[in-house]
Amino acid sequence: MARITYDNADAAAFEATRHLTDEGLSAWREAVTRHLDPHAGMRVLDLGSGTGMWARAFIDWYDIEVTAVEPSEAMRARSMYQPVVHGDAERIPLDDGSVDAAWISTVIHHVPDLTRAARELRRVVRPGGPVLIRSAFAGRHQAITLFRYFPEAIRVLDTYPSVADVEAAFTAAGFVTVGLEQVPQVTAASLREAATALRREAHTPLQLISDDEYAAGLARLRTAAQRETGPVVDALDLLVLT
Repeated sequence: MARITYDNADAAAFEATRHLTDEGLSAWREAVTRHLDPHAGMRVLDLGSGTGMWARAFIDWYDIEVTAVEPSEAMRARSMYQPVVHGDAERIPLDDGSVDAAWISTVIHHVPDLTRAARELRRVVRPGGPVLIRSAFAGRHQAITLFRYFPEAIRVLDTYPSVADVEAAFTAAGFVTVGLEQVPQVTAASLREAATALRREAHTPLQLISDDEYAAGLARLRTAAQRETGPVVDALDLLVLT
């Protein structure tokens, strides 16, 4: 089971607030290109594709084929990329060695059994193909704006897998770590915009703190938004294994 259900309300909030602009995606495009080495005819698995932002971006950026797999019916129904196949990290509905690479964005903390998921990815990704994991990992919250105003949510993040946890599971499945970097993204044009657009349902750490903690964090965010200017820049980790 995922940490949250991703029902219609969750999917709607995700669709409304978690899609990055072209500016927000630019550094990710550079990072992905370095590790993916895209080429015509390449087939990439977008595992836990959500509302399809990354699958659509990959198609726009590269001359490749993307296979999107998503367990949530509500997410699949709202996906801007079609078709989307039903499946999850422990049951990927693809043949052995059928994709050249896999992309996993803000999903790894929802996977109940990392070891089983790593074995399944080892099965479907051709030998030598990269698995790119975009995530906020346990203990690595410092570059993410959300946790500055909702410090109570750090305790939720710290229940997520750490980089070491993920590496251990993937090493057992035969993968090797080839890269770990923080990638900056413009999440919002301003803190005021971020505060106005914030939807609790779109963020797992915010769903899993108390209502009082959420209210206190929202008050801190709105107060700061009155005085801070400039874009909101966050950095998530990109872990790459082959």
